[in-house]
Amino acid sequence: MDDLLQQTLDSAAATAAAEAGLGPATTANGMVFLLIAALGLVMALVYVPIRLFLTITARSRRLQLLLKIRRLRNDLGQPLETQSLESQPLEPQP
Repeated sequence: MDDLLQQTLDSAAATAAAEAGLGPATTANGMVFLLIAALGLVMALVYVPIRLFLTITARSRRLQLLLKIRRLRNDLGQPLETQSLESQPLEPQP
């Protein structure tokens, strides 16, 4: 009687587990999913700081370049200072 009861409980547990999707194949699929999800999380944790750093430095370099261009344009727009050149005597070059 006890053996029959134990077999019935075991078969019922196996049937319930199979219906709930807890079979060996499902467990392997779950492990593969967790592995891929963990790799994706690690990749995101590495990618996001690198991307932020590169974006910030690129914007900084771009801003410095634009400021340099603006400074050069302003310098080119200024008239030449000929008075300081005329006040100095010209010396013959050897």
